[in-house]
Amino acid sequence: MRILVTGAAGFVGRNLVLRLNEQNHEVLAVTRATGAPEIAAKVARSDAIVHLAGANRPESKEDFELANDCFTAQLCALLRERPVPVIAASTIQVDRDTPYGRTKLAAEDHLRGLGAASGAPVNICRLVNVFGKWCRPNYNSVVATFCHNIARDLPIRISDPSAELRLVHIDDVIDSWLAWLDTPGQGVQISAAAPEYRITLQALADTLHGYRSIRHTHTIGETGTGLGRRLYATYVSYLPVEDFAYRVNRHSDNRGVFAEMLRTEHSGQFSFFTAGSGITRGGHYHHAKTEKFLVLKGHARFRFRNMDTGESHALETRGEESMVVETVPGWSHDITNIGQDELICMLWANELFDSARPDTVAHPLCD
Repeated sequence: MRILVTGAAGFVGRNLVLRLNEQNHEVLAVTRATGAPEIAAKVARSDAIVHLAGANRPESKEDFELANDCFTAQLCALLRERPVPVIAASTIQVDRDTPYGRTKLAAEDHLRGLGAASGAPVNICRLVNVFGKWCRPNYNSVVATFCHNIARDLPIRISDPSAELRLVHIDDVIDSWLAWLDTPGQGVQISAAAPEYRITLQALADTLHGYRSIRHTHTIGETGTGLGRRLYATYVSYLPVEDFAYRVNRHSDNRGVFAEMLRTEHSGQFSFFTAGSGITRGGHYHHAKTEKFLVLKGHARFRFRNMDTGESHALETRGEESMVVETVPGWSHDITNIGQDELICMLWANELFDSARPDTVAHPLCD
């Protein structure tokens, strides 16, 4: 489709344009620099409209009316002769007696009138605080400001630590809009993006400071689902380019190198090690700890011995096989580089190493 996007240069607009391009839609972008004749020409070509243009922190009160009320009225006038689906970004603040709330409510009224007059499907999406990559910091998003400042070790200000934020992630907003464009339905609809998350300012700050500390503790919390997944992705998107990489501690001896890459709060830790030709590592057993080994390069032999029955087992694997080898509690085990090249092996352990309780008992395997 040819989709006209007003406010295409803003935070939401840039994310939306990227997603539309991914789906091979033709984007007709409208920004503050787009003149009225060009807007009219783009409206005449469009198959759908996503209306994002507006103002929430302009320099004057008059700008609220121009950007929110008047521009929406002009857009709706152009659309009366072209009843295409329209999504418009609104706000939960339309019930507030503020310049922003009043002018956004006026914009909604124009959109309702458009739907009634033209019969076009209109989706007025009332948004709470939207966060995600590319949002402007130190403007009107506390998430963007906190992420930007904390990523640079700059101070943040919390006026009320217990104040609760209502948040939706930019990807969830756009997902809902793309789904609506596929099946817009009929009439005027009032919608809200989901899922909505709630977090206090203090909890937000603590979470983001925790992300910053990962580079020192190498320990990461919940970042794979829900709000944690979205907040972590947002925080990382504010890293300055000079912080795209960081070093981990390497421990070297005559056997090779060992380094921890990442520790998790609840799912163990990841590391890697190397071994020269003929070098054997390991020679111990665990009571409860388990591990997964993945040889990335080289030729390795794993040996196992049951500490109860004396049963033994051995296997070989090479880097090109991508074979995961598990260590089993109660079995002593070691790994030997039986190739000519350096052995490089990735390792996951199901628990964090605790020097006070290492659960690692030395027991070399005999040849």
